[in-house]
Formats: sequence, C-alpha cells, structure tokens
Amino acid sequence: MHAVEPADGFVLKFELMLSHYRTPRQRAFNFLQFVMVIRKVLRRIYGPTKENDGTWRIKSNEELNRLTGNKNTINYIKAQRLAWFGHVHRMADNSMVKKVYEWSPALTRSLGRPKNRWEDDVKSDITRMKITNWKDCIRNRIKWKKLVEKAKTSLKL
Repeated sequence: MHAVEPADGFVLKFELMLSHYRTPRQRAFNFLQFVMVIRKVLRRIYGPTKENDGTWRIKSNEELNRLTGNKNTINYIKAQRLAWFGHVHRMADNSMVKKVYEWSPALTRSLGRPKNRWEDDVKSDITRMKITNWKDCIRNRIKWKKLVEKAKTSLKL
C-alpha cells in the first residue's frame, strides 16, 4: 500500500482554524493533546479497516504512521505556515492578500497581555531555526524552499 496524502490541504485549513480561535490559555495546551486531535482527524479521513472475517476496526497508530509516511504533523504545519509567509512577502504590493496582511487597524488593542498574532508565531519559528537574514532568503525562492523543507524535519521547531 502506498502513502496517500489527503491531509495536505486539510492540515493547512486545520492550522488556520486553530490560529483564528486560540486564546492564550488554549495556546498552552500540551503537545500530546494536539497529537491526539491530529490522530483522531486522520482516523476519520482514512476510515476504519475491514478485517478478513468481515468485522471493522479503527486503524492503529502504526497504520496511520505508515499511511502518512511518518510525517511529523506539527512540523509539517509550521513548514506550510513558513511557505505561505514567504509567498505573501514575495507578492506584489498591489495584491489584495498583501494589502490585507499589511493592513493595520486604526483601533487600539485591549489592555493586558497582547495576543499572539499569526506573524508572531511565524517569526518565532524563524528565530528558533536560527535564520538571521530571513528577508533576503524570502526573495530567493529556491533558498526559501530549502528552508521550508528543512523545517519539515527540524527538531528545533
């Protein structure tokens, strides 16, 4: 059986969904809970396994790992986020996406600890990977793509 990847687009949508609805308390939920949620979603995507005797059972973690090619889902999400960050920075200034990204609301932020923004998370990933000249790297697509691929397997993220 070959590795099927239906989760490519799904993972990005899932990460976007989480980034919009996370509160500071939810940002601190632990790594194991996140992995359990991802596994639950993957079990739903891949469905149950039919045994030779006609009974159905849920897929084991080993089967899910084999189907997804043993990818670290969290690193994959962060790498996709880095790829989109580079894509937005390379866009023309008159692009609607870039205008929305650079838009700054006229309102003031509420009192208290400021909420982390998507850009803050990406920049912290960049500093964790020890990339100092990220603005120059973004302009060079090939170099940025290598950094994104490196992020998928990096233990620093």
